[in-house]
Amino acid sequence: MRLRCAVLDDFQRVATEVADWSPVRDDVEVVVFDTHIDGEDALAAALADIDIVVTLRERVPFPGSLIARLPRLKLIVASGMRNSVIDYAAAEAHDVTVCGTASSSTPPVELTWALLLGLARGVVEESGGLRAGGPWQRTVGADLHGRRLGLLGLGKTGSRVARVGLAFGMRVSAWSQNLTRDRADEVGVDLAPSKEALLAQSDFVSVHLALGDRTRGLLGAAELALLKPTAYLVNTSRAAIVDQDALLAALRAGRIAGAGVDVFDIEPLPAGHPMRTAPRLLATPHLGYVTRANYATYYGQAVEAVRAYLDGSPIRRLP
Repeated sequence: MRLRCAVLDDFQRVATEVADWSPVRDDVEVVVFDTHIDGEDALAAALADIDIVVTLRERVPFPGSLIARLPRLKLIVASGMRNSVIDYAAAEAHDVTVCGTASSSTPPVELTWALLLGLARGVVEESGGLRAGGPWQRTVGADLHGRRLGLLGLGKTGSRVARVGLAFGMRVSAWSQNLTRDRADEVGVDLAPSKEALLAQSDFVSVHLALGDRTRGLLGAAELALLKPTAYLVNTSRAAIVDQDALLAALRAGRIAGAGVDVFDIEPLPAGHPMRTAPRLLATPHLGYVTRANYATYYGQAVEAVRAYLDGSPIRRLP
C-alpha cells in the first residue's frame, strides 16, 4: 500500500507542476492542501492518515503535542534548512525524520526592492488612481540616489540588498549585534555605530535579521520614534522583529512616511486584521520566497528527500 504524502499550503496548486514526482509515484500518493489549516485540532484531523508531510518554511508549527497525535507520521520535509517551529526532540522521540531543502536568497532580495521602490514612488496609489479615473499625479516620489539606506543585518540577504542600494547611488549603512567593520568593509558599506544611530540617520531602513531571543521585538515604539518622519521601513524578514502594535501606531499617526511589509504576526492574515487597512502601508502576503525557481527547488528537493527516505538513506536532515 502506498504511503500518503500531504503537501501543505500549496495555495497556487503548483507543487506537482514545478517538480517531477515520478520517482516516488509508485510508493507515494500525494495529497495537496491548497488552503491553510489553522490550529492543532484541525491539523491533527486533516493529517490523521498521513505518513509524510511537505511544509513550506515556518508557516505550520509542528510542536510535540501535534506530533504525538500523528502516529502514522514518518517524515517531515520543510523547505529551507532552518525551521524554528518544528519540535525536533519530539520528532526524534516519535521516530519522525525531519529533512530540509535548499532555498535561494535571491527572491527576498528582489521583493525587498519591489517594496522599497513601490513605497518611494507611490506606485500602488498612482496606479490605482490612474485605473480608477482619478487625478493625474497625486504623489511626489522620494529619491533614492544620495539617500541613506540603513540595513539591520548584513548576512546573505542583507549584503545583496546593500549592493543594489549602492548601484542606485545610495549611501548604505548596516548594523547588527555581531557585525564587524571588516564585514562592512567587505560589502562596501558603512558600519553604523549603533542601532539607534542607524535608525535616526536613515531615509530607508530594511530588516534582514534572523528571529531569535535577541532580535524579537528589536524595533519597538522607542526605536520607531527615532526614524525621520520622511523615512520608510521595509520588513521582509520576520514579523516579530518589529513590534506590530508600535508599527501600526506609527503609521496611523504619520510618524513615518510609510512601511513595506511581507511578514505578519498571524499568517495567513485574518480578514479583519488591522494590517489589512493600515494607512501608509504597502503589504504583500509573504511573497518573499514565492518564485517559480525557488518552488522548483523546494518541491524538487522534497521529492529527492522522500525518495532517499524510502530508500533508507535520508538526506539534508534537520536540525
